[in-house]
Amino acid sequence: MPEVRVLILGGTGEARAVARLLDDAGVDFVTSLAGRVANPRLPVGEVRVGGFGGVDGLADWIAANGITTVLDATHPFATRITPNAVAAATRAGVRYLRLARPPWTPAAADRWAVVSDIRAAAGAVADRGGRIFLTTGRQDVAAFADVSDAWFLIRVVDEPDGPLPPRSRVLRSRGPYDIAGERALLREHAIDVLVTKNSGGEMTSAKLRAAAELGIEVVVVERPAEPEGIDRAATPEEALAILVRDATATG
Repeated sequence: MPEVRVLILGGTGEARAVARLLDDAGVDFVTSLAGRVANPRLPVGEVRVGGFGGVDGLADWIAANGITTVLDATHPFATRITPNAVAAATRAGVRYLRLARPPWTPAAADRWAVVSDIRAAAGAVADRGGRIFLTTGRQDVAAFADVSDAWFLIRVVDEPDGPLPPRSRVLRSRGPYDIAGERALLREHAIDVLVTKNSGGEMTSAKLRAAAELGIEVVVVERPAEPEGIDRAATPEEALAILVRDATATG
């Protein structure tokens, strides 16, 4: 394979998987993590942690480090990095490829209420009340802080940012999760409503299947829009195939 160097914008299971594939294929790469999780799962290979300083900083880093492809495998709800990465790759004159897992889609047994953003999810919870299982991540918990007519079980990896709802319990936990465990958790806490982002993937999808089995309503925050006209891969294997094809075509 001709000389390539890939910058993986990571932090997801897909990023770790594609790092393993690139490593096995002998492709030179470095993974960048934002540093928002205290003890992240690290991929194989070289890792850098921290921001780049916006579009200009990322473009400069790409040029200074001989990057030929930016492989954006960040979370579907990491709204700032993807447009910045597209702009920086364009400015640096290198390939950009978005690796994003497909979103979840409701099955016949699912009771989904789809909302546009976290604020809308908080409004939906305030209207419903009851016992809420909140799984949207620590940075979004503050949006629910004014909801007083509900009790929250808040599952996060690290402690939440900002204020908590007045009636709540924080459960620190990291996936993947299985259906039996999720079913037991929902029953133990008598959950009425599950709140989640439409992150996609298998690591946390068991909660949706467990909720469907128990007839629990799910408030689903739909994904934010991403830049149009960008190249995409749905799996790490597809991303590797695209990189190999490109390298072969230019070699």
